[in-house]
Amino acid sequence: MTHLGAPVPPSAETLSFAAQAREVHWNLSRADLVAWSLRLDEGELSAQGALVARTGEFTGRSPKDKFTVRDAMTESKVDWGAVNQAMLPEHYDRLEALMEAGAAGQRLFVQDLTAGADEGLQMNVRVVTAFAWHNLFAQNMFLRPSPETRERFVPDWTVIDLPHVTADPSAHGTASGTFVVVNFTTRTVLIGGTQYAGEIKKSIFGVLNFLLPETGDLPMHCSANVGPAGDVALFFGLSGTGKTTLSADPERALIGDDEHGWGPNGIFNFEGGCYAKAINLTAKAEPQIYAASNRFGALLENVVLDPITSEPDFTDISLTENTRSSYPIDFIPGHVKTGQGRNPRAVIMLTADAYGVMPPLARLSTDQAMYHFLSGYTAKVAGTERGMGSEPQATFSTCFGAPFMPRHPSEYADLLRQKVEATGAECWLVNTGWTGGKFGTGKRIPLEATRAMISAILSGAFKEIEFSKDPYFGLMVPEACPSVPADLLTPSSTWQKLSEYEDTADDLAQRFASNFERFVDTVPQSVVESGIRPRV
Repeated sequence: MTHLGAPVPPSAETLSFAAQAREVHWNLSRADLVAWSLRLDEGELSAQGALVARTGEFTGRSPKDKFTVRDAMTESKVDWGAVNQAMLPEHYDRLEALMEAGAAGQRLFVQDLTAGADEGLQMNVRVVTAFAWHNLFAQNMFLRPSPETRERFVPDWTVIDLPHVTADPSAHGTASGTFVVVNFTTRTVLIGGTQYAGEIKKSIFGVLNFLLPETGDLPMHCSANVGPAGDVALFFGLSGTGKTTLSADPERALIGDDEHGWGPNGIFNFEGGCYAKAINLTAKAEPQIYAASNRFGALLENVVLDPITSEPDFTDISLTENTRSSYPIDFIPGHVKTGQGRNPRAVIMLTADAYGVMPPLARLSTDQAMYHFLSGYTAKVAGTERGMGSEPQATFSTCFGAPFMPRHPSEYADLLRQKVEATGAECWLVNTGWTGGKFGTGKRIPLEATRAMISAILSGAFKEIEFSKDPYFGLMVPEACPSVPADLLTPSSTWQKLSEYEDTADDLAQRFASNFERFVDTVPQSVVESGIRPRV
């Protein structure tokens, strides 16, 4: 077995922290971590046995508090800017000393885990946490080595998560007391000032996003599943587009929920679990996720329990709309135990267009796939986030995961092109947003219709169906789809006033064009020409 990065001696980081601690619990079982969490009043059990915890002030990631140490290893390789913020090595050294002091006298929990199901591209991760439930989260989300492997475990990377430790911006070069700092030289992640557990897994995802391109492998923020014939599908999409929902298909086996690599042997999961949005979760709409979230071993974040029955109320957004469920992937029936699959047959990019103008389904050329991969478009719904006003808000997140991509986006897009051309994978754009008008006037495209489109893609049904070019976005749209009303495939026909549709479509096209201006000099001209532009 080989690993990314040279191993570091376990005493280099972990044991120095452990030496200062009051007590250290190594590789506790799921049951023991739940017991400790309850004992320490970190959470409570739902009626079904899931552990329910609250994350306090931070109910999501804190992107303005994320930093990468800028040194000889990262200087020329990281795409520095507002997303990838730099920290000076001397500031990191002070912060590490602060963390070591913060560990003194504390109770710590340690898990030895792995990231990456492909043994040739795997990374050992040691996660040190002050909260028992954070340790459970890490155990749920990463791959769990066998007892024999753990006996000879040497970490490639160490994550140290101490929420009670807060930084001093003037001394540590941070933006606030909260920090998530990645150091590629010491292969360490420091997390403090936040109780949001998602920072643990996202930091390691960012590490793999930096390392994998070195070997010509593509890291991806996507879910993946496989059909009975071994046909693999990838689902890219930002939060709220249906990535987790559509990949959890009872007719197909789940490879992974969120983060994958595309290597020489095909697709492989980075994780050993799922981190699903729990808002409005129901057994009818998402039976697999609902069942996995309502049992012992699952971890619910910021989900409100009924004070009498302890039943979770997945509709309650009083704490946050970003409620989450973390559970091991083996809670999903029929998952792929190896976490691996062949080269994908279908690459599906999801968007939720709240403007109601983009086609629900379109086939993409390789150039168009690069364009939409770099664009990473969706539209947030008005009213779901503070300060949005009454209109939808266009969001562009490169590679469908800009906050986790340390390198320049064009590097990842070029790797996608190479993989698609080498394997012959078909690329598709699927819109799960609105039809018949923008949010507030139109309605959400029915989930049943979207599932039918996905089924048609995966079954090869479109080989016998004609396509025509959409006049507003230049996309190739099928003229029919089994089990989908024909008018739904042509958004302009669902609006009451064509002029309003045209004005809204032109406005969105201009947003696409303006966003893509920053990539014009870094991609082939054919990609630029394949993109979306306003009508003349």
